[in-house]
Amino acid sequence: MQNSYKPLRIAGMGYSVPETIITNDDLTKLYDTSDEWIYTRTGIKERRIVSGNESAVDLGFIASQKAIEKAGMKVEDIDCIIAAASAPPQLYPSLACNIQARFGMANHVPAFDMTAACSGLIYSLQVARGLIGSGLYKNILLVAADNNSRLVDWNDRGTSILFGDGAGAMVVTEAEDGIDDVLSLDIRADGSIGQYIYMNMPGKNCPLVEPCDEVDSTIHMAGRDVYKFVVTTLPDFIDECIEESGMSADDIDYLIPHQANQRIIEAMQARLKYPDEKVISNIEYYGNTSAASIPIALVEGVEKGKIKLNSTALLCGFGAGMTWGAAVIRLREGIC
Repeated sequence: MQNSYKPLRIAGMGYSVPETIITNDDLTKLYDTSDEWIYTRTGIKERRIVSGNESAVDLGFIASQKAIEKAGMKVEDIDCIIAAASAPPQLYPSLACNIQARFGMANHVPAFDMTAACSGLIYSLQVARGLIGSGLYKNILLVAADNNSRLVDWNDRGTSILFGDGAGAMVVTEAEDGIDDVLSLDIRADGSIGQYIYMNMPGKNCPLVEPCDEVDSTIHMAGRDVYKFVVTTLPDFIDECIEESGMSADDIDYLIPHQANQRIIEAMQARLKYPDEKVISNIEYYGNTSAASIPIALVEGVEKGKIKLNSTALLCGFGAGMTWGAAVIRLREGIC
């Protein structure tokens, strides 16, 4: 049945990050830490942070403009918007609806958010694959944008050092040449370990009923549990995704992982036995930008000449939920 689906082409990509840079040395003004302490544990030297009223909507809009332009399309060609957003500036209207409004799209195309945290881009690609494959839509804009810096506790050294803000966007369309750019793709979740990474929503009960417990509405992470989960779960999962693509690990040109922690990236690299030039990492300069981290690393990798196009790449990510996903994709000339 899958073979009857229309093939998908990745037509264009773009990214956007805030101008404001916060270095590890800057963070020493907030708590007892050092550049060496942060870098040796995470691989992060600096991160981009929204300032003033800047938000994920602004970043997502700019990234989307770039992706649509690279796809050689006009805004009115887009017939669906899916946003991967776990830390948007508003719960509703959705990030996707806010971006639709920013574009001034008058044709009322559907726009909705997906919450899969740092796995969001891969999750949204799977949904878009089904929508395009079934013929329901032709040109879909995927936006991964978050401003996690507004949701961390800046007194919590263990978590706040990790996150940066950013956005990535991808336009996918029906592949009219019949060549599918998605060679394999799988997404998974295990809600039974959702407590590893969580953020509560604030709220109070009606004053006519018994009050609920007050909760802390900042991001919480059990770093050691997350690390153990990733290094024990992702390697076999990635092997299965590569096998499903009909390729071997050696056949794939690049590994583009979620930029969560340099030690995790190195563990995946060791499993695949990839040399440094095949692994794309920019966590040193951006930190963890959630679902945006994969598209930011991909597009910047192309811009800096680390990624040559007309190639193949393995994308893999994991995040709160817990969620995880992987995809083997083609990178055509001109996508970014």
